Amino acid sequence: MSIYSKLSDNELASLIREGNEASFAEVYERFYGILYLHAHKRLNNEEEARDVIHELFAALWSKHESLEIANNLSGYLYSAIRNRILDIISHKKVEEKYIDSLQHYIDHDFTYADHLVRERDLARLIEKEIASLPPKMREVFVLSRKSHLSHKEIAELLGISEQTVRTQIKKALRILRLKLGFWIYLLILLKFR
Repeated sequence: MSIYSKLSDNELASLIREGNEASFAEVYERFYGILYLHAHKRLNNEEEARDVIHELFAALWSKHESLEIANNLSGYLYSAIRNRILDIISHKKVEEKYIDSLQHYIDHDFTYADHLVRERDLARLIEKEIASLPPKMREVFVLSRKSHLSHKEIAELLGISEQTVRTQIKKALRILRLKLGFWIYLLILLKFR
């Protein structure tokens, strides 16, 4: 048992201010356990609890010359550890919010951007295949699906029969279905109606 173990907290604080390492070691031994239990209870992590205690004591020693402890060393240490724990918890919340927002971006915005790119690529492919239709068939198909003209209106505009218009559209759809596949063909039917 050292002589420092018999000293009061205030006496130890005064000695620490003077740079007495043995008094600092006594304060460490005296308060480490209780501070650790408090930190572990709040943080639920042994390693973080040990780290925050060691950081507190390292800061205490590095500022020992300017140490301002009025009358209550245990209150000072408890307040200091509480503030450090609150900083850690606050930092964790900021990290969680950042991770959540990043995950939200990955889940939604990135997927949305990916869908837009795919949609544009698909639209280009469809346009390319429509452009490769025979000229008269393409003209009838575009007037029907993009300009939304009726068979009768197309027939009058082009000077052909309504039956020719129907036949040209059916042939165009058959060609597109063969070239693009069933699902894209279905998309054309829905999109260009």
